[in-house]
Amino acid sequence: MKSAYELAMEKLEDSAPAVKLTDEQRAELAAVDEKFQAKIAEKEVFLTDLIAKATASGNFEELAELETQKQREISKLEAQREEAKEKVRQSQG
Repeated sequence: MKSAYELAMEKLEDSAPAVKLTDEQRAELAAVDEKFQAKIAEKEVFLTDLIAKATASGNFEELAELETQKQREISKLEAQREEAKEKVRQSQG
């Protein structure tokens, strides 16, 4: 007897079969991850430094703006990374 998880996975496989990636696509995906991880780290370091300076100076209004900016920019980069990865997945190799 199959578990509910196994049945669900079979249904998922029937409705949307797993995509088989080539070695080239896997390498491209890894390169995309590496590129965007570096961009995200760079943005985090830069904005975290600005946040620390705003905190030290007691500028709480700017602090809130910087926190929001940091979240927004990291989310934007993560979305761009997913778009780039999806393009690689959709390519025929």
